Order: sequence, then structure tokens, then C-alpha cells
Amino acid sequence: MMCGTPSGPPPEQRAPRASADPETVRFLRAVISRPATFTFVFLVANCFVYFLMWLSGGAQDQVLLAYGAKVNELINNGQWWRFVAPIFLHVHLPGMGPLHLVANMYGLFMLGPYVEKLYGSARFVVFWVVTGVAGVAASYLTVRPALAHGAVGQFLFKASDTPSAGASGALFGLIGVLFVFGLKYRHELPEGLKRAFGTGMLPTILINLFIGYAARGFIDNAAHLGGLVSGMALALVVGYKRPGARGPAPVAWHALQAACLALVALSFVMVARHFDAPPPRLENVTGRAKTGGHPQSVAPFVEAVNDGRNALLRFSKGDPSALAPAIDKLEKTPSLTAEADALRDDLKALLTQARDISNDQSLQPRERDRRKRQLDAGLDAWNEHFDEWVEEEGRGLGIH
Repeated sequence: MMCGTPSGPPPEQRAPRASADPETVRFLRAVISRPATFTFVFLVANCFVYFLMWLSGGAQDQVLLAYGAKVNELINNGQWWRFVAPIFLHVHLPGMGPLHLVANMYGLFMLGPYVEKLYGSARFVVFWVVTGVAGVAASYLTVRPALAHGAVGQFLFKASDTPSAGASGALFGLIGVLFVFGLKYRHELPEGLKRAFGTGMLPTILINLFIGYAARGFIDNAAHLGGLVSGMALALVVGYKRPGARGPAPVAWHALQAACLALVALSFVMVARHFDAPPPRLENVTGRAKTGGHPQSVAPFVEAVNDGRNALLRFSKGDPSALAPAIDKLEKTPSLTAEADALRDDLKALLTQARDISNDQSLQPRERDRRKRQLDAGLDAWNEHFDEWVEEEGRGLGIH
């Protein structure tokens, strides 16, 4: 640059610059200029509900159920709102924190604006709610223990009625919409976009289905497939807002949008009316800090302690079958606080004593009774210590 030496070939030898396809540019400008309001409304709503669950003690077990997670038994008892509320709930995964929420919200952030800008906000809201409910319904219908055998059976069916939650059914619905959109309108899409939709969505669909197959038993594949199929079906019959189109959406779509939003609002009103978990409190932030920022540790600790106490109660009545599972659960319970960990270890020691008494067939009846009395005294002392810990520290962690 300083001495005037040219930095590249002379202009006559340079390759011509590729120009953008004018039709693609026109299409993109027309679509990008449209708002994607409800994509971000739903993103904020999901994060807000997750935050409330975090303040209630963590997005697991009792709290997850209280906020409306899908459980067939409860739906069968008339709690219909559990078909809707799970679309806005996410599980706090042990050891992975809010990964479930982050993954789904990233997907919504990437795909939601495309669907909302192509179809308009009214249709987008209907797509999100309807495909989300379809995913939950598919999950509800596939709790079939008799069919959950083999690789295919475990992929499609569930062996037990475990709580299910997440926006992934609705997210797969958006994927289904974009897949059919690309195929349905392939003749009018500009060349630069034909590869982005339609068959361009196939790798995303196949990769996610493969992940679901590999992680069957942990991922609710029925909800994914229910959302995907319902999204495809909606895109087959619903037209999109073409570039250059003007005017508001038809009144019918605004009515459907309002109905979907009202259904979501009513579902959470029903959640509030039947709420049976610790209410969200800002002071629980202190409890979260005491656990090192891992609120997911509280629920497993409480569950393991309850199982351990129940196992000892059953042992006192002559049933030792629950001792080994209770010991195993306590061993796998993540660290909570120093005092809580000490209580956990003491309870595990009592369970081990009970197991040893049960397995030692050489014990004379008198000696066996003496050891059981010692075990009962040890459990009474442990219960007193545990109650003191709940008053001093446990309440700050959301344990009552």
C-alpha cells in the first residue's frame, strides 16, 4: 500500500462479483419488514414461568406438578388444563440446570420469526398453541406400558405415567409448518429460499428424531411427533401471507388467536386455583444461594429422605424390601449443604443397619429384637435432629 504495489490482480482479470437474486431480495425484504411480536411474547412467558417455578423450589417433582405438568391420572380426574399448561413449563435437569428451557427457547428464537412473519401473528399463535396441545395429547395417549417394549415400542410409547412438560411439541409444530410450506409453495418461492424450507428442513427433522430414538425413555418422542404431524396438517390447509399482500388478517383468525390466548390464560387460572406447592417467594433466592445455585438439589434430597424414612417404617412392620432402593437413592442424591449432607449420611447408616439385621440369618430372636430397638432409638434421634435442621436451615431452602 505504501509503495504502490497492487494488492490483487488488475481489474480486467478479476472474477465478476455475484449479484443477489432480485426476487430473493424482494421476498426477504417483504417478509423481514413484518413483526414477530408473539414469538418474543411466548419466549418471555416461558422464561417467566420457569423463574416462578425456581422461586417455588425448583422445576421438579411437586413444583412441576403444581404448575400444571401433564400426568394422565390427574387429567383423568378432570384436570383438563394439563393439556395446555405444559407448553409453558420446563424441567430443571439434574446436573444440567436450565438446559431444557434454553434449548427450546433457542429453537423458538430461530424458527418462530420465520413462521410468524410468513403467516402473520394471528396464525402463529394458533399454530403454537394447537400444535403444543397436540403434542401433549399424543404424550397422554401413548402411556401404554404393555406396548413399551423393544426399540420401536420404547420410542413411541411410555412404560409409566411420569410428569411431562416442555415446549418441544409446539417447536416441532413450527418445524412441520416450515417443511410443508416449502413443499406447498416451492413453485413460487425464489431460488435463494427453496433450499431453506421444504426438503431443507429434512435434516433438522431427521436429526431430532434420531436424538429422540437414541435417548428414548428420557425424551417424550410422542409429544414431538404429535406436534410435528399437527404442524404439517395445519400448513396443508392454511395459506401464508404473500409478499406485497396488504390489509389485516381475516376476523376469523383474530377470533381464533383470541380463543387460544384465552385458553392459555384460563389454564393458568386453574393452575392457580389448584396450586399445592410452596408459593414463589423472592426470599427463596437466599435459599437458592445456599445450595450453590443448584435448586434442583432440594427436591431429590426431600424425596430420598422421605423414601428412607418410609423404608425404615416398613422394616419395623416386617417388610425389608424398600431398604436397598432407599440406600441407593440416598447415595445418588446430590450435595445440598454440609448439615443436610450429614443428615443424609446418618439416615443412610440407619438403613444400612436395618439391611444388615434383615440379611443376618444367624441372629437369635432376642439379639434381633435388641438391635431393632436400638435402630428405633436411632431413628427417633435422627428425626429430632432433622426437625431442628428444617427450622434452622431447611425453610430457607423451601423445605417445610
